Amino acid sequence: MSRYSVFSLLRNSLSYHQNWERAWRSPEPKKRYKVVIVGGGGHGLATAYYLAKECGITDVAVIEKGWLGGGNTGRNTTIVRSNYLWDESAAIYDHAMDLWKDLSQELNYNVMYSPRGVLHLAHSVHDMQEIWRRGNAIHHNNIASEFLNPEQVKAMVPYMQMEGRYPVMGALLQKAGGTARHDAVAWGYARAASELGVDIIQETEVTGFDIKDGTVQGVRTSRGDIACERVGVVAAGHSSVVAEMAGLRLPLESFPLQALVSEPVKPVVDSVIMSNGVHAYISQSDKGELVIGASSDSYNSYSQRGSFDIIEDTLQAICELYPQFSRMRMLRQWGGIVDVTVDRSPIISKTDIKNLFFNCGWGTGGFKCTPGSGHVFAHSLAKGEMHPIAAPFSIDRFHTGALVDEGAAAAVAH
Repeated sequence: MSRYSVFSLLRNSLSYHQNWERAWRSPEPKKRYKVVIVGGGGHGLATAYYLAKECGITDVAVIEKGWLGGGNTGRNTTIVRSNYLWDESAAIYDHAMDLWKDLSQELNYNVMYSPRGVLHLAHSVHDMQEIWRRGNAIHHNNIASEFLNPEQVKAMVPYMQMEGRYPVMGALLQKAGGTARHDAVAWGYARAASELGVDIIQETEVTGFDIKDGTVQGVRTSRGDIACERVGVVAAGHSSVVAEMAGLRLPLESFPLQALVSEPVKPVVDSVIMSNGVHAYISQSDKGELVIGASSDSYNSYSQRGSFDIIEDTLQAICELYPQFSRMRMLRQWGGIVDVTVDRSPIISKTDIKNLFFNCGWGTGGFKCTPGSGHVFAHSLAKGEMHPIAAPFSIDRFHTGALVDEGAAAAVAH
């Protein structure tokens, strides 16, 4: 597969861009693989890529029920950050941040990583206490962040309403945070994994598992049975559904999570601005659209749409904080399905069924950890034992009580 470059762009322009190679192969599934990944989103594709690149395991199939990135990977608001409270969370999210920095060069695909800064606003004494606690904690984990007073916030975001219904008392800034293009992340990992020999099999639904004597030996799909040595399930909001096929019950709840974008305008929002207290956050895409997100809906559902009251409450808060945006028109709205654990931290774990692994429970924060999650999960699948960074997120923690409670850092959908 040829590399993308300015020279390939010029060369293909001579044929009016009609002769580009397919970005990845779409082969017929084989009867047997060493590893099968269930789920063709960002985390699943990243896992397959790192299995091939760093672990030397290229006999891998990624099985996706729909199309690549058609689930949560293509339905989030593209925010990247690592300012989480606990050491375990800081380790895996900052590991992802290290990978984000050079990901475009590594994949030879522009994932449009933009470290424009992530600003967490505080509107009350409680909010201030939360960001102080979290800011000091991540400082001890060598994650750079800054506390801003109201004057500094106003200088950074001059169009923000500092007084009123949601007074701004301060903020926590992580300059290395920002955004990346969600579709490009999935496509980049797919292209790079395919080039290394991974089979990407779309429009193929996993319908069950072949389990004998407590060991998984393959998966059953809508296109026939596939034998394998190990299975990694990375199915996001449908992880609990897939787990039930293996006779497992995961401590997950699935909720709709929605976001929206405005009509495009000239650049005005040059950072990501989040407000946990009012469950609203905003950034601006490269196309000029204001990308606005909210908290998840309060009811369990597998529907990729949300309720109108969430849209109204979110836009009410946005218009209070940024009055000039009240004149904007909403262009489109969409929803995803988030799988949430009781401690708002993921499950990256072996199961009671030998050689069956799950990577799920990311809730509203999965996209930002895509490279880190895929990296540690790949090494776990390759060795049959959990990577040290992944080990604290074992499913056993719900029995031992060793929870990683990120309810505050993950209190707003992002």
